[in-house]
Amino acid sequence: MSKTRWVKPELPNRRKTLSLTLVATVLSFYLLQQLSIHSAFHTSQHDELIDGDETWPIRHQELPYDISTDYPYPRHLEYDVEEGTWLHLTVHPITSDIVFAMVGDLYCLPGNETASNSKIMARPVMLGIPHDTDPTFDATGERLAFRSDAETGVDNIFVVNWGGCDAMDLRAPSGSPQFLNAQKYRHLDEELLAQGYPETAERKVRRLTREGRVNVRRVTNETYRWVTSPRFHPTNASRMIAIRWMTPQYSDIGAPEGWAYDIPRLDEPQPRIPQRGGIRVVGRTLPLGYGPDRYHEIHIGPEQFIWYGDDALIYAKNVQEDFWHYGKDIHKGIYAIKMFNLSDETTETLVEALPGGASRPELSRDQRTLAFVRRVRDKEMLVLRDMLTGTFHYIWDGLTYDLSDIHAPFSTYPSFSFSPSDDAIIIWAAGRIWRVPLSVNSHGERVRGGSPRQILFHARIEKRLADTLHTSVNLTSLESQDLQRVRALKELRSNDDGTKVVFQAAGLTVAQEVGNSATAVEVPVLCSVPTCAYHHPSFVPGHSNLIIHTRWSNQHFSTFELADLLTGRIVSIEGTPLGKYLAPAISAGIAPRRLAFVKTAEDVLTSDAIATSKPGIYICDLVNFPSTPRVENLRFIPSTIDLSVFPANHIRMTFIDEDTALHVEQNTQVFKVDLNGNQVRTLARGKMSMEVALSKKTAAFVDYFNVYVAPVTDELLWSRPENATRGLMRLSLHGGHDITFSGDGKRLFWLFGAELHFLELKQISGSCKRAIIEDRQTFGVDCIDTLVHRQEIFVSHISDIARLKNEAFETWHTDTLVITNATILSMETGNLEKDLIRSGRLLIRNGIIEDIGSEASVNIPKGAEIVDVEGGFVVPGFIDVHAHWFGCFFSRYPSSSWELAAFLAYGVTTLHNPSAHNVEAFAERSRVERGITPGPRIFSVGNIIYGSAQDIHQDIVDERTAYSALARIKAEGQEYGLTYKNYGISSRAARQRLLRAARNLSMLAVPEAGMNFDWDLTYIIDGMTTVEHALPIPVLYDDVTILFAKSGTGITPTHLVNYGGGFGEEVVWKEEAVNFNDKLRRFIPHSTLEKFTESASRPPDSYSYRNTSESIARMSKLGLSSHVGAHGEQPFGLNYHREMSFIAEGGLSNFEVLLSATRKAAKTLGLLTSIGSLGPGKLADLLVYPPGVDLLDGRIDQKTRQLKYVMRGGRMWLADTLEELWPVHGRRLDLPPLNPSSSKIFEERDEL
Repeated sequence: MSKTRWVKPELPNRRKTLSLTLVATVLSFYLLQQLSIHSAFHTSQHDELIDGDETWPIRHQELPYDISTDYPYPRHLEYDVEEGTWLHLTVHPITSDIVFAMVGDLYCLPGNETASNSKIMARPVMLGIPHDTDPTFDATGERLAFRSDAETGVDNIFVVNWGGCDAMDLRAPSGSPQFLNAQKYRHLDEELLAQGYPETAERKVRRLTREGRVNVRRVTNETYRWVTSPRFHPTNASRMIAIRWMTPQYSDIGAPEGWAYDIPRLDEPQPRIPQRGGIRVVGRTLPLGYGPDRYHEIHIGPEQFIWYGDDALIYAKNVQEDFWHYGKDIHKGIYAIKMFNLSDETTETLVEALPGGASRPELSRDQRTLAFVRRVRDKEMLVLRDMLTGTFHYIWDGLTYDLSDIHAPFSTYPSFSFSPSDDAIIIWAAGRIWRVPLSVNSHGERVRGGSPRQILFHARIEKRLADTLHTSVNLTSLESQDLQRVRALKELRSNDDGTKVVFQAAGLTVAQEVGNSATAVEVPVLCSVPTCAYHHPSFVPGHSNLIIHTRWSNQHFSTFELADLLTGRIVSIEGTPLGKYLAPAISAGIAPRRLAFVKTAEDVLTSDAIATSKPGIYICDLVNFPSTPRVENLRFIPSTIDLSVFPANHIRMTFIDEDTALHVEQNTQVFKVDLNGNQVRTLARGKMSMEVALSKKTAAFVDYFNVYVAPVTDELLWSRPENATRGLMRLSLHGGHDITFSGDGKRLFWLFGAELHFLELKQISGSCKRAIIEDRQTFGVDCIDTLVHRQEIFVSHISDIARLKNEAFETWHTDTLVITNATILSMETGNLEKDLIRSGRLLIRNGIIEDIGSEASVNIPKGAEIVDVEGGFVVPGFIDVHAHWFGCFFSRYPSSSWELAAFLAYGVTTLHNPSAHNVEAFAERSRVERGITPGPRIFSVGNIIYGSAQDIHQDIVDERTAYSALARIKAEGQEYGLTYKNYGISSRAARQRLLRAARNLSMLAVPEAGMNFDWDLTYIIDGMTTVEHALPIPVLYDDVTILFAKSGTGITPTHLVNYGGGFGEEVVWKEEAVNFNDKLRRFIPHSTLEKFTESASRPPDSYSYRNTSESIARMSKLGLSSHVGAHGEQPFGLNYHREMSFIAEGGLSNFEVLLSATRKAAKTLGLLTSIGSLGPGKLADLLVYPPGVDLLDGRIDQKTRQLKYVMRGGRMWLADTLEELWPVHGRRLDLPPLNPSSSKIFEERDEL
């Protein structure tokens, strides 16, 4: 069974109509031949079935690695509990011992003690750093299987002989000499590991003995995909079924399948278990019209397998959709229960999805009764189905709500078991373990036999914890400097001979001599006001000092300019119609020269209201070039250009073939357009590339963030070692972007933060040929890196505080602003009595708070401007710790941002984006600081470190790849790239490697588990800074709440997009008339607001965010740092205040919620020395409220949204309009026309 065999997926859903011809085609396609394996399984084989195994992972984990010993856990936490969260359990078929999983450890309750009402001391039977869960006994009770991430850090299946609760008690006062010796050295061994001393063989045996693992055997050996929910075959002692979670394309979630595995003998040494072992038994369903080549796209598959006899499998499956999505209605039914017969390969539905769904199937010992859970009105019901009569009986409505409305790899409900005699069901609910008695009616059917009874237990939890990641950044020092550097550079182009490059730096066009250490030169421009920004520059062929680039205007859109670096002469190219243009290129030939450019349509920041028709490539003649150039004979050129690909700055065009053709480079393709016949020819394509460039016989491309070159080929360009393009060479050590060849094709350039990297291509083959051939993982990069030239680029702009200082003196002849007669909530201590200052005063000089206190204690300097706020509240500016927005992904133009304006107008002065783009996110940050657009200060994780299947996938397989992933963020963002986010990374080893690299780079970890409760718990134990989003189980109990609160890890729960029910945002849409809110309509496109005119109605119990809020409140009282994050849900700004109201619903006071929005957020992000509270030396980020608005009383969001003034870094605006008050009084917000009615510019230029 070591060889994996392809088997047929489940046939298309029978509810859908198929023609007889299509049915016959599908059947003949998959039922090509029958295969019997060990006489237990009958499967269909088809070698063309594409499931993703041939794609993911790109590289495999570097082994050996042990999560218990290769990562330090210096802290120790012990606490007692009498309740637990989502406890998976199994019951011994003879002794009635109950084994259950709690916060990653396994405990046992002896069967002979469960009959009484006395509290039972739970015996730990599996402990340690590994996260253990999913326990299950075999039919005889001789073996226990469970899931664990032991050793490699990926969830796999293990098995151990069962000796009974007391015999396996890891805290027993007596035991074998080996056990007692292991306990004796426990503290010494743990201290040595915490200090980084390698584990010896002797210490390893002692550790495994203490953890209960010394005789454990591995069943599966996955290092990327993970395996859950094992079930022994009822008669074949060497076989089990489990769920293998596959990697669907374009999805954040795993796709479940049923796989069979051999079980090693426990009386023999551990055999070698192959990676990717097992046999697929039940696959995913192919929707109608899908062939086997699209199998890897399917999200939904079978889960929660149990055996029915020797040759049938019962399982639960989401039957509502083929592709997973949020917001499903559980009452309409999501999961159904099916049975697959292995002998004849037929599938039948045992329990329909309607009403309320059906999941977590379990069978009685005699297999007569099927138990499952479902939602019935506002209750969760334990239901029985008699397998003989088909009759259903509702047994008990005291269960906790199941989670079939989310993706739940930890199971839609915890596993449960029938008692040995089938007279009861043992099940977890509401934090407790229950015995639900059963009886048999006159038809032989099991029915309810009495009232459920708690099985009381007491457990002592012991956890070793890693140190939580923290850092500190002095923003005041950074932002009060006169100049700020731009490090996120883009749109790189070279001149003909590779001696000079040009690029965009936050709306500036900058030229740099290659190899010259002189500071880069700003290209002269016609418009120097901040809202005029420039982008997509390139050299005019044959002229190393003549540059064409595009000027952006919020009202007039795109204009092309020519600039001469030697003479300083600037001219605009006249005659272009109104439009949004990028990537201009001028031909090299004799007059008349030609101009080519790309026109785009809808854009996130510039909307779809104006000049959007017929996007694509245009060319025209340039008359009077270069003195007074003008466009003539403008025409559209049909092509295969893909304007849906983002980021969209990777478009480069060049005239070739004596100006008779266009060479076009994009993210995933290079093609040539014959301008005479408009014929298009593809020259190169990337399989998953981010950029592709071509020069003569060499193709360059960016794949998974690294730069590669290869000979030009008709094959798809790809860097996966097992499928790599022939002749592949990796050029970048840690990453690169904006690749471009010199005009003569001899040099290749790329950017890495504020560094220009370049390479003479002819040097590679001579110096590194052997290294490239021998290195089939990284393709010679260590050798090639010695040939790469690095040149630091220095581009700076005046800081916002320096600009504020100049503007204040010009306008007011002072640099000081005083806010007086204020009710100040400083948040300096986190104590209401100490932080509340009535009749208070703040003195602000050059954007920094100089003094704060009572009016009597703070003197007003002579000449200072005074703002009397008439007793209104003044609080620190709000920090949105989890804010998505789209301008940093999908905007092609350096325009003013309505998104950032909306956030700022609602009091958010600092944004933290947990998923963006390494370059675009920090380029946008610099545009804000330059004054192109008003907005909050921006922090970002850049690109998420993504373990699932997309082009942004990153395999963290060793220490170098971990460092590189973070170095890419730091290169572009420096201090503002202080966080990273791992998302969908199944390997705990990979996550630990990232954590270790983050400590060295002073970064914070803000991960997301993708609705995986078990991964969330390891995030907490391993010391990640926060957990983003709520844990997927809304109601948490003491085992989790104490661990979380005491760990030092914080949380940003995002109630607006909560798990386990309807989202909080649906309540907002129902209660708020957002489409009629004048303030929102001022900042947000009306087409966006129109989406929320109507909303569906759900009963209150369908929203689980209230349960989350209560759990957050309980943990906050215990010390958890919780934060406010509105997830970027529309409408921007307003929803931040609604998120605060959802947090308050759990039981926190208004002051406690305001702490989460300010001080706690700043402390977690390492920014409390500069923002998050109001104190001397801190940046003047604050909000002013009208008199009479009491922030401490009443529904919090109804108060906090009544903003009067917003101040960020000392600059003050009217909150309703963002009209500036200080230092430039009356300066109005300039946004592109977002709605058809807001534009009056057609008089000046015709639309193209």
